Amino acid sequence: MRITKQQSAENRSALIQAAARLFRKHGIDGVGVAEISKEAGLTHGALYAHFPSKEALAAEALTYGLLRGYTTMTAPKDGRTPTLADYLDFYVSPAHRDNVAAGCAISASASEIGRQDAGLSARFTEGLTRMVEAVERALGEPTSKREGHQRALTIVAAMVGSVALARATAKSRPELSDDILVAVRRVLGDLATAPRKPTKLRSAPRKLPPVPARRNKPTGR
Repeated sequence: MRITKQQSAENRSALIQAAARLFRKHGIDGVGVAEISKEAGLTHGALYAHFPSKEALAAEALTYGLLRGYTTMTAPKDGRTPTLADYLDFYVSPAHRDNVAAGCAISASASEIGRQDAGLSARFTEGLTRMVEAVERALGEPTSKREGHQRALTIVAAMVGSVALARATAKSRPELSDDILVAVRRVLGDLATAPRKPTKLRSAPRKLPPVPARRNKPTGR
């Protein structure tokens, strides 16, 4: 029986979703095509009809997982644009730590991407860049563009690292795992509220020279 275009598209989607879930849970090298096919409810033949290799499927699955995680993290909260605090509450949390299969692909695969090929590294980097840009926007206008970018990079690196460490210690030292999340969440919250340059009025005449930014004095906290 010939498969319709719609069924073929559904099969391909099922394979990508199954692979993304299994790769997050067990790692790319820890899952074979047989397991992916079974998870998707399909055969080896169906998998190779859509993807020439496991590596090709891994690239698509990683892209899907990264976009899915980004969409979930940046989704509106109660009808409003999420803040950095929302990102931290979602990401640096026991719920995210404990659900590897449904969590962010960045924290799940960061430790192994360096052992994969350049194609997978490029896909991973695209997803990481998108996450950094989201955090940078949430920070507001910094004293300089470079400072804002560096602060966002620091925050994202700490977010990803804290989840990775919390997962690594959860089975042997659950109290340490919890402490990692609590400590990083608190410090990142403090970093996010560091003094920033006042936002310029949009109505200001463009031809006038910019008013020098005045840094806010530390509050002593």
